[in-house]
Amino acid sequence: MDSDALTLYKLMVLYMLGKVDFALTNSQISEFILGRSYTNYFSLQQAISDLSETELIRTEQIYNNSYYTLTAAGEETLSYFGHRIPEEIRREIDQFFLDQRYHLRNENEVTADYYEDHKDCYIVRCEIREKKELLAGVTLTVTDEAQAVTICDNWKKNHQSVYSFLIQNLMIRK
Repeated sequence: MDSDALTLYKLMVLYMLGKVDFALTNSQISEFILGRSYTNYFSLQQAISDLSETELIRTEQIYNNSYYTLTAAGEETLSYFGHRIPEEIRREIDQFFLDQRYHLRNENEVTADYYEDHKDCYIVRCEIREKKELLAGVTLTVTDEAQAVTICDNWKKNHQSVYSFLIQNLMIRK
């Protein structure tokens, strides 16, 4: 792959992460870059991998999703080399975030993940965040992986009603 092209893809990812105050998923970054045919999937993944290895972005795995945030070194790199991104691409990225910001933020503020604690015991962690602040978190222990997966899937769909239920029932004064 042309190193200038790879550099551009890296700068585009850094620019995207610099435009938001929340983590972006691999699929959200891919939606923009691949959706506009800037490159192919493998080149994009190479760029993201390189950024992660050089610690210009931070990667967090949560329930089959990779979440990326810009590090201080990434911000510094972007400040030095961001001008290499063509103005038209920067405008497209800016417009993408104007159009999608609310949707992207909502997708990333509700997370659910699980891990095996010991044989036949899974810990499920469900969270609601606003920006980077934790609003609510629930940790449950279940006996099999299928239950953990179901809880994670249902948390994404039902988090608002669960949160409302908790607030209403915990705020009752007797």
